[in-house]
Amino acid sequence: MKPSRNRAAFDLGSLEVPAGRSATGELPIAKLVTGTQISLPVQVLHGRSEGPVVWLSAAVHGDEIAGVEIIRRVVASLTPKTMSGTVIAVPIVNAHGFLAGDRYLPDRRDLNRSFPGSATGSLAARVANLFMTEIVRRCDIGIDLHTGSDHRTNYPQVRADLDDAETRRLAEAFGAPLMLHAKVRDGSLRGAATALGKTVLLYEGGEAWRFDREAIEIGELGVRQVLAELGVTAAVDTAAVDTAAVDTAAVDTGATDSAAVDRPATRHPRESRRSSWVRARRSGIALLGVGIGDSVTKGQVIGDIHDSVGVRLSRITASHDGLIIGQIQHPLVNQGDAIVHIAQLEPS
Repeated sequence: MKPSRNRAAFDLGSLEVPAGRSATGELPIAKLVTGTQISLPVQVLHGRSEGPVVWLSAAVHGDEIAGVEIIRRVVASLTPKTMSGTVIAVPIVNAHGFLAGDRYLPDRRDLNRSFPGSATGSLAARVANLFMTEIVRRCDIGIDLHTGSDHRTNYPQVRADLDDAETRRLAEAFGAPLMLHAKVRDGSLRGAATALGKTVLLYEGGEAWRFDREAIEIGELGVRQVLAELGVTAAVDTAAVDTAAVDTAAVDTGATDSAAVDRPATRHPRESRRSSWVRARRSGIALLGVGIGDSVTKGQVIGDIHDSVGVRLSRITASHDGLIIGQIQHPLVNQGDAIVHIAQLEPS
């Protein structure tokens, strides 16, 4: 699409961003008891040509920091003068949780169960309402970035409504190793945005408070490929995707590798429409013999649970054939704890 000389500026909060430019600002949430203002950081990249408006969000759960890095890298790759449409980047949605190192908000509410929220409700409801009003309602498409939680790590995957043709098209363009058909949850950002007619992809990869190199690389490339599919940017040169920032971060942040994960450009995403967790039958110390991305068969022994002196208390077996897309990182388990998440794969 040819650039429009008369394209209007994009207004968001106090920002007025001319076509072909970018700007950084904030959306005020509330003040702390000290009087310090807490706000949502936002960056708007407003292309010179008409096109879709896309939001990128991360840290809806305050301890899920990998998406912050993914958004930083995606934004660094964008040039508004050559873009069509607009990208709104919100790297930290749950600012209170992010500052406190906590998944939740100070009122212990899960922000991703508080949408669409209320302007006069709880703190979580107010943050959700702000995001819906100022971000979601201005956009056509959203990509929400997450990681595993509670000492779990997730295989890089896109969760979306694969029965919706447009959503499926973008999920395939993202190119994560797995596409998981997932119903929306009440109170979730994806559910509330979908109810407004928005197309939403949710990306999961890695674990909380860690930079997983492969999960970040796949997430960055996936977002960029979706933007290219939408015509916001030109096609992505996958060879030019810079991994140096994450490699360096691994030294400083204890980043982990997911060696079993293939780069998304090398394969068509596999598809799953059903998944379930294998849970601990006994309390003890779980020792797993499998890892993220491994294939398993029903009844296969994938680990043991021992007591503190080494006596085996229970076998851990696969509940069905499939792919391991999530597992615990903390070996101490209580009876009933989720240990391994297995996705059943659709025929190729």
